[in-house]
Amino acid sequence: MKISPLGIEGAFEITPVQHGDPRGVFLEWYRFDHLAEAVGHPLRLAQANLSTSSAGVVRGIHFADVPPGQAKYVTCTRGAVLDVIVDIREGSPTFGRWEGVRLDDVDRRAVYIAEGLGHGFCALTDDATLTYLCSETYNPAGEHTVHPLDPELGIEWPAEHPLLSARDDAAPSLAHARETGLLPRYPACRAYTESLRTTEKAQGARAH
Repeated sequence: MKISPLGIEGAFEITPVQHGDPRGVFLEWYRFDHLAEAVGHPLRLAQANLSTSSAGVVRGIHFADVPPGQAKYVTCTRGAVLDVIVDIREGSPTFGRWEGVRLDDVDRRAVYIAEGLGHGFCALTDDATLTYLCSETYNPAGEHTVHPLDPELGIEWPAEHPLLSARDDAAPSLAHARETGLLPRYPACRAYTESLRTTEKAQGARAH
């Protein structure tokens, strides 16, 4: 597989190698060792989620308090989505920037989203099915959302009339979330990531 960093620190695009023959296709859609080498530490697997969405559904922009936050490894196993990663870390040099990656059941790409980043997607097909590997279990008290249609973000959603959940539709703007101290802070996110890397190095040293 090929793991490439995106323009937002902590976000990666993963492109698997597919092996096809008349029977079908085989691929490795997740390799903990390759991801750990790219990210600097393993992804702790605490929870796996699956969602299905109709075309035009927009989910997000979701994020969690750091620490511990919630890193995600996301792929689309049926249909297609535009997956969107947003830098909502206050103090980040790319604060407010977003990147979109098409995830589908043809190229079968995945994305890795580090703790502190915002995540959302727009379903491009009916029954678009996403699978998430998460570093932490769901914590309602520490989970938040920023309005996906916030003009300040300017996300170019490929839906004429995006369909949002009641929670996402009532979400604050990026500016309001920033003013109320809801957003993760870039230094805290970097410090937490470094603590994961330090722990990994220490465990590796003990193993040898």
